[in-house]
Amino acid sequence: MTKYRSKLPQMHDQLFLTDGGLETTLIFQDGVDLPHFASFTLLKDKDGRDRLRRYYQRYAEIARAGQTGFILEAPTWRASADWGAKLGYSKQALVKANADAIFLLEEVRATCQSADMPVVISGCIGPRGDGYNPAEIMGEEEAQAFHSLQVNTFANSEADMITAMTITNLPEAIGITRAAQAARMPLCLSFTVETDGRLPTGETLRTAIETVDNATGHGPVYYMINCAHPSHFTQAVAGGESWLQRIRGIRANASKCSHAQLDNATELDAGDPIELGREYAQLRELLPWLTVLGGCCGTDHRHIEQICEHCVTEA
Repeated sequence: MTKYRSKLPQMHDQLFLTDGGLETTLIFQDGVDLPHFASFTLLKDKDGRDRLRRYYQRYAEIARAGQTGFILEAPTWRASADWGAKLGYSKQALVKANADAIFLLEEVRATCQSADMPVVISGCIGPRGDGYNPAEIMGEEEAQAFHSLQVNTFANSEADMITAMTITNLPEAIGITRAAQAARMPLCLSFTVETDGRLPTGETLRTAIETVDNATGHGPVYYMINCAHPSHFTQAVAGGESWLQRIRGIRANASKCSHAQLDNATELDAGDPIELGREYAQLRELLPWLTVLGGCCGTDHRHIEQICEHCVTEA
């Protein structure tokens, strides 16, 4: 257990900021070639590692200015076996890439943490398939085995927790949770939803959260919603029921477009950062226990600054 476990977001009321849309920023703003949307490939050389350091440090400064905590999310969303194989990575090379990602974040944490700004390192896991379209769904046991490579690598590192993002279906969510439980790693489980507020496989957020909790004994330490615009899910979290208290994080898209529209887009839709900040503030009125605020596709430092402005400095 790392010495930072006591700082995890679900244990306190302090707000934690995190970063924006890493991959869309690198591709559309920085002009970086990311085959298969895989930002972990930047870890293989000094220039790539330096680029990632600068990216994270910029967000850490926003957190420092807002007097919040900060979550360093590893660039490992695509660093799993199937995606790695498409990129020519062996199992051993993937283990090294995941470990190297955490080591990089350790270096970043050493430059920005302070007594007033706790910094947590999270190992990021993505879905086995496409984050927008769960064409092939694993069984729970297969999902647990598949994701154990990343989970166990993070468990043997200085990562404080794991965040599974853009999860589209329940068997995979349950498998990831059980893998994290077996490794004794705190897990944030983050679902993505379509424009109707439901998972791509059709379940409501309530059904998804309650199903995973029932199957794993409330395995995730908290849940999050990512890769959807607030307008897609605000109604789904507006009822005031007790299950909503399990949602403690939001990493929304800048764009109001559907997943299908984003998949076919040739230009970045960065939306309106000020409007997004206001929408986050409205979400915090509905879910006052939200403690993790960041961005997903199309968001950058401008959006996180506005989220901080509306949710932190005006709180």
